Amino acid sequence: MSAVKNDQDQARFRRNRNVAIACAGMFAGMVALSYAAVPLYQLFCQVTGYGGTTQRAEQYSDTILDKTITVRFDANTNGGLPWDFKPMQRSVEMKIGETMQVAYMAKNLAGTETTGTATFNVSPALAGAYFNKVECFCFTEQTLQPGQSYEMPVLFFVDPEIVNVPELKDLKTITLSYTFYPLNQSTAEAPLSEKATNQKIGG
Repeated sequence: MSAVKNDQDQARFRRNRNVAIACAGMFAGMVALSYAAVPLYQLFCQVTGYGGTTQRAEQYSDTILDKTITVRFDANTNGGLPWDFKPMQRSVEMKIGETMQVAYMAKNLAGTETTGTATFNVSPALAGAYFNKVECFCFTEQTLQPGQSYEMPVLFFVDPEIVNVPELKDLKTITLSYTFYPLNQSTAEAPLSEKATNQKIGG
C-alpha cells in the first residue's frame, strides 16, 4: 500500500513539475514577444502614420503648393518631471510642402539634474503619415542642470500628397504635440515611433 502511495506521490510531483516548467516557458515566451513587439510596432507606426505618428524625412520637399495650412504646437510634461516645457510660438501658417523651423523651450525647475525624453503625436491622426520631420528632439534623452533652459528646434514640412487624400484635402489645421516624461518612463507609457538615442544637453 505504501509503495502504491509513493508511486502516486511521485506521479503527482512530476505532473506539477511539468506544469510549472510549461508555465515558466509560456511566461518567458510572452516576455520575449512583448520586447519583439516594440520595434515591430515602431516600424508599423513609421510606415503607416498610425496613431498620429509623424514621418522622418532625409530631405526637404521639392514641391511647394499654393495652398496654406496652419500648424499648432502643444507641449506637456508627465510623470512628475519638474520642467517648464512650452513651444516658442503657438502656431504657424505655412504653404504645404514648405519647410518650416520652430522651437520648443524646456527649463529644469528642480534643484537637481534631471533627464527626460519626449514622445509626440499629430492630430488629426490620419495626418501623421503626411507630417514629415527633418529634425526633431523626440525620443532623445535631454539632460538639464538645475535651473537650466534649453531651446530645441523642430524642422518639418507637410507632404504635398496630403491634398490627394479625400479625408484630408480640405484640412485647415494640424496640431503637433510633445509630452516630456522622466527618463525610462516614456517608453512604458506611450507608443514608440522612433528609436531612442543619447544626447546630453550642454555636454
